Amino acid sequence: MLEKIRSRLLKEFAPRQTNTQSGQSRKLSASLLDNLVYFRQEFDGSVDLTIREMDVAGTAGAVITIEGMINKQIFATSVTNPIFQADYGDMDDREKFAYLRDSVLSSTEQVQVVTFEEAFTLAMSGFALIALDGVDHMLAIGVQGFSFRGVSEPTSEVMQQGSREGFVEPLRINMTLIRRRMKNPQMKFEMMQVGNVTKTDICLCYLRDSVAPEMLRELRKRLHHVNLDTVLSAGYLTPYLEQKGDHSLFSSIGVSERPDTVCGKIAEGRVAILVDGVPNVLIVPYLFVEYFQNMDDYSTRPYYATFLRWLKYIAFIVATLLPGIYVAVGTFNPEMFPDELLNKIAAAIASTPFSLMMEALVIHFIYEIMREAGLRLPKPLGHAVSIVGALVIGDTAISAGLIGATTLMVLALTAICSYVIPNLYEPIAILRLAFIIVGGIMGMWGIMLLFSVVLVNLCAKENFKVPFTAPVSPFSFFGMRDVIIRAGWRTLSRRKNSVQNMPGSHLGKEKDQWNKDK
Repeated sequence: MLEKIRSRLLKEFAPRQTNTQSGQSRKLSASLLDNLVYFRQEFDGSVDLTIREMDVAGTAGAVITIEGMINKQIFATSVTNPIFQADYGDMDDREKFAYLRDSVLSSTEQVQVVTFEEAFTLAMSGFALIALDGVDHMLAIGVQGFSFRGVSEPTSEVMQQGSREGFVEPLRINMTLIRRRMKNPQMKFEMMQVGNVTKTDICLCYLRDSVAPEMLRELRKRLHHVNLDTVLSAGYLTPYLEQKGDHSLFSSIGVSERPDTVCGKIAEGRVAILVDGVPNVLIVPYLFVEYFQNMDDYSTRPYYATFLRWLKYIAFIVATLLPGIYVAVGTFNPEMFPDELLNKIAAAIASTPFSLMMEALVIHFIYEIMREAGLRLPKPLGHAVSIVGALVIGDTAISAGLIGATTLMVLALTAICSYVIPNLYEPIAILRLAFIIVGGIMGMWGIMLLFSVVLVNLCAKENFKVPFTAPVSPFSFFGMRDVIIRAGWRTLSRRKNSVQNMPGSHLGKEKDQWNKDK
């Protein structure tokens, strides 16, 4: 019985392979007719497949493109016109193909393909495929011309000083934005594909003389084990890049829309992962203290950047702990409040039908519902939601005696503080809810217990052999120059800061392994 259940589960959850995937690995035929028939059969009458059959000095040929993926003007000037205007003399089929490849077509992007899988991928990436009868391979010419959003300022990482450029959806343009800032031959771009169905292109970006070889090998290994049919966002890859068995609320995979931020991380020995069709770039590994840093910190005076750092740390603690502490003290230790505040809280509790914990939970859920509605609705309706929310949660709820004014003030303050560190909003929202529940049930002892669990979880977390809480734990006096304070550039430039010299990091600089890796 158990064996039957096991075989059934293996059958259900085994990786699936489609018929298209199994057929695409077949090699191209020397017969042009067979190749075109297979193309039409696989695309099954799709209207965007364009096949232009032509005669090339007595040899049957064809140009295969995908409508909407090419620039028609470039296609005409660099592909069709040169093919028809060339003088082939008495060449046979293979000589004509070599002549086209080496002397006629002037495009810098030329790829010779021998399998249908390569041909399909390149055609759907904006390449024009040139096929001749009697030749068992095709020539792919880069004539990409699909529409895309222009480079603009990122909306989620707004900076007062610095670049106004942000990543866009096309992968090649994002690579250009990084290359413009990293004019170094050691900067390497390594292409891979993920997604059994979507065949999504991803690119690993790193400095060859800064990255740790063992980290790079481990990253490639994890990406090769990505068993997904579709990869439509950078978040699809995040679970595969985290350390196996990691159940922390905090992620050790950074996300950024800014090329300058990504270049700064690459210079520290990190690896950036670009995903085609996504304006967000993944950064591995990422440290907890980096959630409290941004590019403006390094463009302002050190004393003001240090002040902002402390402000962010305080905002994080307030947004996470304040509601739970308020509920715990108000429920179990009300004598800790000042007399004037205690009288107002007691009067508010007496006039409302809910307990202090229930009030905090209700306000928390209403606020999260309003936030989600404001994010998903169109902008004109989003303003209406904010007005209605202010009336419902603010004046009306207090006047009706459903919610106490003090509780509302505490939750409003924590909501504002949570926006100071937008990249940590998700764990803050869950931890805030957990601290409210624990504080209402167990009091301050429960708050301290849950806080200790979160702290131990943070200190135990690591990814790619780098501790998540470095350089705080394990402690490094040298590393603290850019954590608690932001030292001046004269101090920061004295020694290169990289993930390889982080305290507790097991990444070494093994040049022999790096040579083998190359």
